Amino acid sequence: MSQPAVSLRHVSKHYLRGGQVIDVLKDIDFDIAPGDFLALMGPSGSGKSTLLNLIAGIDQPSGGQIIVDQVDIATLAEAELADWRASHVGFIFQFYNLMPVLNAQENVELPLMLTTLNARQRKEHASLALEMVGLSDRSSHYPNELSGGQQQRVAIARALVSDPSLIVADEPTGDLDRKSAGEILDLLGQLNTELGKTIIMVTHDGRAAERAHAIRHLEKGELSALEMLQPAKV
Repeated sequence: MSQPAVSLRHVSKHYLRGGQVIDVLKDIDFDIAPGDFLALMGPSGSGKSTLLNLIAGIDQPSGGQIIVDQVDIATLAEAELADWRASHVGFIFQFYNLMPVLNAQENVELPLMLTTLNARQRKEHASLALEMVGLSDRSSHYPNELSGGQQQRVAIARALVSDPSLIVADEPTGDLDRKSAGEILDLLGQLNTELGKTIIMVTHDGRAAERAHAIRHLEKGELSALEMLQPAKV
């Protein structure tokens, strides 16, 4: 049996607010296999995005163990964590988070600025990533010259450009019309089945969640049993 791509053991997260402890996640415990596609669902405030940020190393847990690609990221110092994120995780957000003063090519190159690649290599990698999402002909366009669906494709190219093993997507279709959302979900499915990327997607949309292999629901910081939709394609 292969090692899990992501393994959480007794993970908790709380915040202090006005001297009061606010529990966001409580004793979260689960594994995600390499090449799996998991949807996280739940009402607003249930802890979905917090859990996603912990797995991606954006935030640190209050307790427990988070192992991604056999690295216990909860033990890493901030500088080590930044280096780890740059090479292991691709991020896709609801509102794209593109830099308006940069064109598509330059936006995709941004994560590579943290690597040792030179300018030519960065450009080559970004061009390939844009080609993979079908936007080679839009590389010189700025975000305000692109549709919402095209901006999200640029964001996906940016997530792919460093060839991460894990992609985390926080409401990736939440700001898109139904047609564009379907195209983005098709693209995520291709990344999963054809490139073997492990994907964890937070979504409120039941149609989007049905594209995953499995669904987990969060309710008041507690995780439901796994709901299998289809076998993982590794």
